[in-house]
Amino acid sequence: MSGNASLDSPIEEKYGSDFKSEYAHQEVASKNALEAIGVRVVNRPEELASAERKQVGSAALAAALAKSAINPTSRESFTLYACCFITFLCACANGYDGSLFSGVNGMTTYQNYFKTGTVGDKVSQIFSMYTVGSLVGAFSAGPISDRFGRKWGMFVGGCVIVAGTAIVASAHKIEQLIGGRFVLGWGIAIMTVAAPSYCVEIAPPHWRGKFVGFYNCGWFGGAIPAAAITFGTNYMSSNWGWRLPMLMQGFAPFLVMCSVWFIPESPRWLMANGREEEALAFLTKYHGNNNPDSALVQLQWVEFKENIDLDASDKRWWDYRALFATKNARYRFLQVMMISVFGQFSGNGLGYFNVVIYKNLGYNSSAVQLALNLANQVASAICALTAAAFTDRMPRIKILTFGTAGCAVLLAINAGLSEVWARQPVDADGTVINPKLGVGQGALAAYFLFNALFSFTYTPLQGVFPTENLENTARAKGMAFSGVCVSLIGFINTYAGPIALQNIKNRYVFVFVGWDLVEAAAWWTLGVETQGKTLEELDEIYNAPYPPFYSRKKQTIAIKDGEVLAAIHDEL
Repeated sequence: MSGNASLDSPIEEKYGSDFKSEYAHQEVASKNALEAIGVRVVNRPEELASAERKQVGSAALAAALAKSAINPTSRESFTLYACCFITFLCACANGYDGSLFSGVNGMTTYQNYFKTGTVGDKVSQIFSMYTVGSLVGAFSAGPISDRFGRKWGMFVGGCVIVAGTAIVASAHKIEQLIGGRFVLGWGIAIMTVAAPSYCVEIAPPHWRGKFVGFYNCGWFGGAIPAAAITFGTNYMSSNWGWRLPMLMQGFAPFLVMCSVWFIPESPRWLMANGREEEALAFLTKYHGNNNPDSALVQLQWVEFKENIDLDASDKRWWDYRALFATKNARYRFLQVMMISVFGQFSGNGLGYFNVVIYKNLGYNSSAVQLALNLANQVASAICALTAAAFTDRMPRIKILTFGTAGCAVLLAINAGLSEVWARQPVDADGTVINPKLGVGQGALAAYFLFNALFSFTYTPLQGVFPTENLENTARAKGMAFSGVCVSLIGFINTYAGPIALQNIKNRYVFVFVGWDLVEAAAWWTLGVETQGKTLEELDEIYNAPYPPFYSRKKQTIAIKDGEVLAAIHDEL
């Protein structure tokens, strides 16, 4: 073993009966994986007395990385970065829509043309038809990605989105606008199943959080341009003021359609479809510095062969049993449903109605509303990208638990101050008499901080958490089911939101305060920790009697004289 196998910092050594008691309850994480990378398991604690030790999520992965790290500046690594960026563009189309209609809905030219109003039934129909399309399209998304590959899934999704863009941008009637948004939602469903599945499957294990976290930050890669474009075109007096922003929604998907032919296919999809040589070649080239004897390559290859089924339900478009057939699968799917529901229904759905919220707080100028919408998106994007950069180092469950609880606090402040603002006396024109500006500004600040904290907590993990918790051959269909769930919650947000804001105004926010506290408790008691583990290693965790407890146990690797000596479990 070369001397470059080192640890970041030694862990405080534990001796005596306490250590022996801990050691008696420890077990090797994966014997086959450890043997494949040449790690010698030490059975006597005294052999570790002078060793440097470190607690890790996965002893086998940490040992493999200590023996053979990836060169982050190699040509192959930059190819992986390019692949990740293409998936980022897939998320841009979804984020673009979320910000687009928040801006367009407040434009005078748009309102003069369609006369929908800014809240109410017509707005609900236009906004929610996008989620209806996503819901229906989700059932085709899984089979496309499983049968033809992740790259084809991204391409087909892009084609459908571009078609939907053409329909909405040329709309002359509300019915055409609604139909186009249905098509857009269908395309988004296909693209957002294929893209995160591809991203998580090509990423080296220790870069997985960054890669998929960056992918999901593509939401802001679409939301910020949409906010900026609508802010600029708001000053146009013609109908191009709203047609042009709608037309630009097809730009990122078009780039994806042109780019996917130049990137490699997912190695896990290749393996699952009997193309073993191509899968191993991918691992060797992109995860092993072109060295087939790389410890990281050997570790993943052993796990691929043990865990990827060549005759699984992904070969049958109608077969979804892999998501529910076993306790392992059901607990995995529970995690997917939690992040899918909580990631859409924590108060963030209010973002579709930012302009209305700003108006309710006294910001009546259309230009000011759109400027605030843009500033909100930029601040949230900075927080999301910061979280994505550290996703591989931060425990998922702690972030989700405390971040969600913090969101509840900020929403409570916003709701309370908004209620105080709403009770101020108004004149015959509805203008507040002697307004308490500090109240409105405080409510606005709390709303901005809520969006920032939500983005830090959820945005990277909305892409990472569901894809990594799903078993390989169930990933595309599981993500499709996640898409159905997201679309259902999105439908509630976009259909009920305008009606609720019209009837009870900002008191609607109180609904999310209580719900966020329920979410925080659910994460702490039911959440399974996935940080620092390989995708295939999670199978061991989900086979445990109580996966949340087992997933939070730390493992220890020991290094002595530059050699990885052992991989042992440590206590929780």
